[in-house]
Amino acid sequence: MDASKRQSWNEYFMNIARIVATRSTCNRKYVGAVIVKNNAILSTGYNGSMSGAPHCHDVGCMLENGHCVATIHAEQNAIIHAAKLGIPMEGSSIYVTASPCWLCFKMIVNSGIEKIYYGEFYRDERTMLWADKLGISMEHIPMETLTLPLDQMP
Repeated sequence: MDASKRQSWNEYFMNIARIVATRSTCNRKYVGAVIVKNNAILSTGYNGSMSGAPHCHDVGCMLENGHCVATIHAEQNAIIHAAKLGIPMEGSSIYVTASPCWLCFKMIVNSGIEKIYYGEFYRDERTMLWADKLGISMEHIPMETLTLPLDQMP
């Protein structure tokens, strides 16, 4: 493979988040998250039902005010998975295919994650305002600029 076509770390981790999103079980939105520190993956997560509960794509969504409340968001699942395994997240970064909702943003901040890379903007301007106030870096990585270079493999 031509070294000039090698993906940057940001492209690499965001593409992994895109692959993780394919595991999502709520048809309303497919979201993937990857928590990274020192270019090593600490945890991944996708949006889906609670462990042992039926999946939205099998039984339908549980809607309240136009939002599915049956699913746990990708960021939450990634943070929960790391916590269950005792993996510290202090000083890490998270790559998410959609910017975090307000609840996820608060969890990200309190978990010690310092940088948020997101694909598409999703609904909540408060995250941008508070990220700036709290010194949390938020960087947009447009999804349309990403490629999965499988066709470039030797």
